[in-house]
Amino acid sequence: MTRLSLLLILACFAGCGPVGRSTATSNKTAQADPDPGWQVEPFTLTERSGRTVTDKDLRGTVWVASFIFTRCSGPCPSVSSTVTRLQKELKDEPGVKFVTFTVDPIRDDLGTLKEYANARGADPEKWLFLTGDEAAIHKLMKESFKQAVGRKDGPDVKPGDEFAHSTRLMVVDRNGVVRGLYAGMPDERIPDSQADFDANLARLKGRVKELLK
Repeated sequence: MTRLSLLLILACFAGCGPVGRSTATSNKTAQADPDPGWQVEPFTLTERSGRTVTDKDLRGTVWVASFIFTRCSGPCPSVSSTVTRLQKELKDEPGVKFVTFTVDPIRDDLGTLKEYANARGADPEKWLFLTGDEAAIHKLMKESFKQAVGRKDGPDVKPGDEFAHSTRLMVVDRNGVVRGLYAGMPDERIPDSQADFDANLARLKGRVKELLK
């Protein structure tokens, strides 16, 4: 099995691309959303402002993690739009932050991330954009968040499509434990997906508010 084949298999099971009804979107028969309980391992990364941010800096806050790269021509803009929406809808909750990790830190330098963040009205105190060593970020994503990520190989890879990665949003509690995973964008392949997606975000917000109590 080639490396790319393995990556595609991992992506299907770990959420690369839109998440369908059977995972993070609405499930009318479910009693509650999954509570993974995964501990986020220590990390040291750099925020778009140039300051160092560690996992310990986020302790005491509830935060929502997302994964993008700025030149992405696929789902990343939709995921970032979702976080923009959540920033507005949770603006009255002072204990929540949003943390976006770039999966392409070689290209996403501080200036690029700052421009990307500014274009989305990201509050610099509440919405962080983190970059650093690519291997470290990918390891964190795979081992702490249990989400797929990897470079695409081959001569046919086009600019803006260099990485396969999860589009899920991860809710992390005050102690750095992952307590929920939710769709980061509607699945346009499914009829009426927007209604399911809105219900998914309502549950995410409910989870955040529960953890803030």
